[in-house]
Amino acid sequence: MVQRPCIHAFCDDALGDCDAVGLAERLRLGEVCAAEVTEAAIARALKVEPSINAVEFECYRRARQQSAAGNTSGFFAGVPTFVKDNTDVRGLPTNHGSAALDTPPARRSDPFARQFLAQGFIVLGKSTLPEFGLNATTEFVHREPTRNPWNPGYSAGASSGGAAALVAAGVVPLAHGNDGGGSIRIPAACCGLVGLKASRGRHREKPHTRALAVNLINEGVLTRSVRDTARFHAEAEKYYCNPRLPRIGLVQGPVRRRRKIGLLLDPVTGGRSDPRTRAAVEETAKRLVGLGHRVEEIPMPVPPSFVEDFGLYWSMLAFMFERAGHRVIDPGFEPDLLDGLTRGLSDQFKRNFYKAPGFIYRLRRSHRDYARVFITLDAVLSPVLTHTTPRLGHISPQVPFEELFERLINYVGFTPWANASGGPAISLPAGFTENRLPLSVQLFAGHGQEKTLLELAFELEASQPWPGIQDIAH
Repeated sequence: MVQRPCIHAFCDDALGDCDAVGLAERLRLGEVCAAEVTEAAIARALKVEPSINAVEFECYRRARQQSAAGNTSGFFAGVPTFVKDNTDVRGLPTNHGSAALDTPPARRSDPFARQFLAQGFIVLGKSTLPEFGLNATTEFVHREPTRNPWNPGYSAGASSGGAAALVAAGVVPLAHGNDGGGSIRIPAACCGLVGLKASRGRHREKPHTRALAVNLINEGVLTRSVRDTARFHAEAEKYYCNPRLPRIGLVQGPVRRRRKIGLLLDPVTGGRSDPRTRAAVEETAKRLVGLGHRVEEIPMPVPPSFVEDFGLYWSMLAFMFERAGHRVIDPGFEPDLLDGLTRGLSDQFKRNFYKAPGFIYRLRRSHRDYARVFITLDAVLSPVLTHTTPRLGHISPQVPFEELFERLINYVGFTPWANASGGPAISLPAGFTENRLPLSVQLFAGHGQEKTLLELAFELEASQPWPGIQDIAH
């Protein structure tokens, strides 16, 4: 098999190979200025975008003006970034990855965007996502897919696939994402990044998410280093801290305390994880044991009914988009232009609507069942996905719905547990496949225990630092 070259924009410019914390420090010291950094990021985006298709909208002129003005404040003042195109940023459209929408620029930024932008980021534009974030790959019906920079014949994951591709390729050191079923952790896994899905309610939420029967969605970032993820969440707490959750604070490294960690190797859907995925998790478990932690395999803590329950809730969300898009998103919404996955999911809910009271009740109850797991455990280690990153086309919205739905269920076998229960989980790099694609592992912790996840992540990163795409390419 011919190996396609990886795609990246790392070079000797104002960005260098800095992570976001490192770049913020250089900006504060005056080693580089915001205008230089912004210009470098724009040049990098222009270089790789024709190959990775990760930018939904650009606002480079506005970014240049903002960086030249030099009036941003916050820890990350002057650091360039992208916001996922399902989040309103004043002056930019929000089309949710769908051909059914062509919205005017937003009049105001939504609550989380304000929390995000308060840290001083310079927004270069919006990143791509699959239609309404419903798919696990950032692919479309009538245009080119977002490609994985490590190997462009493969998926970049989803739904924050554009964000992951831009960070992995070195365009920006950090980008916004959100996670409703794995949508930060899946693209982080596919693109060799750090992706933390925070506890439910950790950050400011979009107004409509609070009205959902079960709020699955959490906001966050995709990064190339654990310290970037840790610093982002610490700074976000300065803007808003949910009084119902323990503070994370600034986590700066591992701690001496050794943890008791459960090990899950196979998905709730039944069957086994594929051999390479399984080996990455087992190797990580051995490293944790070598570091002094106690790791033991545990029985699946999720009931078999969870698969159908989550699938039907997922379908209900698609039904809501199809039926109410013109009211809750934009009056110009055109449901006839929805892709096959959205329409198929919506039709599936119509056939099963009478099951809604039962699956909503059970998904709400998962919060209690999840908490019970962490009475005796500090964390749980698992794969992020049931098998390695698929080729483009395998879970495309152009695949017939029944076949596509089965493939998705068999692929996303671990991440939804944290969304339904509201617990935190983090995706971390853990090696590579023979196709030069990243492998990853996932850690879960009890509600509000992001600090535990970050401490363990720092320890794993220090024990075996993961290379960036620029290191592998050379």
